[in-house]
Amino acid sequence: MDPGSHTPTVTDATREVDARPYPYRFAPASTALVIIDMQRDFLEPGGFGESLGNDVSLLTRVVAPVRTLLHAARRTGMTVVHTREGHRPDLGDLPASKRLRGNPTLRIGDEGPRGRVLVRGEEGHDLVDALAPIPGEPVLDKPGKGAFYATDFELLLRTAGITHLLVCGVTTEVCVHTTVREANDRGFECLVVEDGCGSYVPEFHETALRMIAAQNGIFGWTATSAELLPAIDPGALPQDAAATASAPSAARPEPVTTEV
Repeated sequence: MDPGSHTPTVTDATREVDARPYPYRFAPASTALVIIDMQRDFLEPGGFGESLGNDVSLLTRVVAPVRTLLHAARRTGMTVVHTREGHRPDLGDLPASKRLRGNPTLRIGDEGPRGRVLVRGEEGHDLVDALAPIPGEPVLDKPGKGAFYATDFELLLRTAGITHLLVCGVTTEVCVHTTVREANDRGFECLVVEDGCGSYVPEFHETALRMIAAQNGIFGWTATSAELLPAIDPGALPQDAAATASAPSAARPEPVTTEV
């Protein structure tokens, strides 16, 4: 089924997930699946992540669980928001401290194998093909780590009546964590998908997840994609995750027509 072939009516019935530190409840009609920075520059060879000395293969394992949840959200009509970290072509929104920090082999704005690194409009800045947006899914371009900083993300969510966020993406301890902390301070209820996030440093991933659910949920909840999937789509079969992971990627729609 083409997930973009129809517009289902999303339910406002409350669903429950066996999450940590205790069950997470949400209504799909007021919930968004937020997919953080699943970009070529972070996940594929030759990008900014690799230029910092990281093993990008540690992030590619996140794609299959996120794709499973993305397809479920589309089937049921749930709001989906994608984010991309990057900068204006003139680098006018790039602080010198960010450009110089980390001693990378390629700095932000330098020419790389997939175009200028972390610059909007370049091939490397775009999302990986397996998670390409479909028309109607906002793509939020952000200059910082958090999705709320210097963007209209909060306005987008408030206008859509969103109160709960299901958060996936990379990296767990940086852009995911920053976004969840920002969302928590704004009153949004967040669940972070444990296998739907990843880090170049596995122990950072594990620690970041524990921090979210610590002190009885100081920043929110965590759960696996298998625990979350039936709550998004009660009609999903147990083998859906495996089937989606092994299926070929859908063709990328051109162009991505919706941005904020």
